[in-house]
Amino acid sequence: MKFWHDLVTKKSFEILQDLRRQFKFILIGGWAVFLYTKGLKSKDIDFVCDFEELEKIKNQFGIRKNERLKKYETKIKGVDIDIYAPFYSNPGIPAEKIKNYIQSIEGFLAPKPEILLILKQKASQEREGTTKGEKDKIDIISILKMDLDFDFYFNILKKNKIENFRDDLVNLLENTVEVKELNLNQHQFNRLKKLILMKLKNK
Repeated sequence: MKFWHDLVTKKSFEILQDLRRQFKFILIGGWAVFLYTKGLKSKDIDFVCDFEELEKIKNQFGIRKNERLKKYETKIKGVDIDIYAPFYSNPGIPAEKIKNYIQSIEGFLAPKPEILLILKQKASQEREGTTKGEKDKIDIISILKMDLDFDFYFNILKKNKIENFRDDLVNLLENTVEVKELNLNQHQFNRLKKLILMKLKNK
């Protein structure tokens, strides 16, 4: 199933590919989740880059600083781009730490799935009750369908003093019945939920 209109996601992905050809960055957000899971496509683009690349982007497209959310923003052909910078942004873990946990996927650099899960949890917390927050929850469940290293996940939570993210994940699972967007009916989701909760609660 879809979340955003095909025309919107197609344009967004084309812009993302153009950006990849011009700039160096670590892809996060919904598009990174899609590359791993082939779940829902995204309409916005989110990435981490250093200040040198940020300056190049600024010169070409212009950027604005969002002091409240500690990120930079621009818009290309109507597509929102959120840019996270080292020693300024914290999209779940400090932006400068993300580069320690990356791998290549389909020509992009992206965080390991366990790190992406944490970043998506932070986004979900900030956007709870909104349409984008609902998409974040679906993305989280997409990631949970993967074969995750929960020891690594817990270790990162501990290192960054955000152990409460585990409880948030438990609550999200316990308060979800089915995920039609991922073709998970109640029975299928219950199986996944039971498996993940067992791993979360045994730590």
